[in-house]
Amino acid sequence: MLQQIGQEAQMFIEQSAQSLPIVLAIIGITWVMNILNWTILRKTLFIFGLFPRKIWGLIGIVTSPFLHGGFTHLFFNSFPFLALAIFIMNRSPIEFLYASVLITLLAGGLVWCFGRNGNHIGASGVIAGYFCYVLVLAYEEPSFTTLFCAGIALYYFSGILLSFIPSEESTSWEGHLFGLLAGLASVWIIHYNPYIVLF
Repeated sequence: MLQQIGQEAQMFIEQSAQSLPIVLAIIGITWVMNILNWTILRKTLFIFGLFPRKIWGLIGIVTSPFLHGGFTHLFFNSFPFLALAIFIMNRSPIEFLYASVLITLLAGGLVWCFGRNGNHIGASGVIAGYFCYVLVLAYEEPSFTTLFCAGIALYYFSGILLSFIPSEESTSWEGHLFGLLAGLASVWIIHYNPYIVLF
């Protein structure tokens, strides 16, 4: 038992080291986009946000997770994204890709259909999806790695659960809620769909 845990822990560390540059690159691109948006472009990139039930808002399903309302918004989204993305990528890069695409499209599509009028931006919905994905995996496939990742996620990011309750007018609680549902659906689609091959 201890030997198996040690092997899993060693593999987790090695895979995390390999995943880190990719996840940091995604975060770096997001920071560069927002710095340009807030300075040189004078916030014109906000037109690529997610505007519910507006035809031009459809593009925001894909682009809105990269846009943030300020440095504080982006800063506090960067850390949970970093950790949760690495947790999922540790399983395999292709699974991370599938999960990211599904969560982004499902959560964004639901916000577009049912969200309040306004401009929904930020990666919080994707992060909520990752959070749910990690927790459900720990339940479905309990192992040292999945339970460790779920424990870390719950300890440090359990505040995500409170973000599903409508509070501040400027907070897209719909994005958080639909992100959670998208994460749950993504586990089922990826792991129980015979047409999806993980390697």
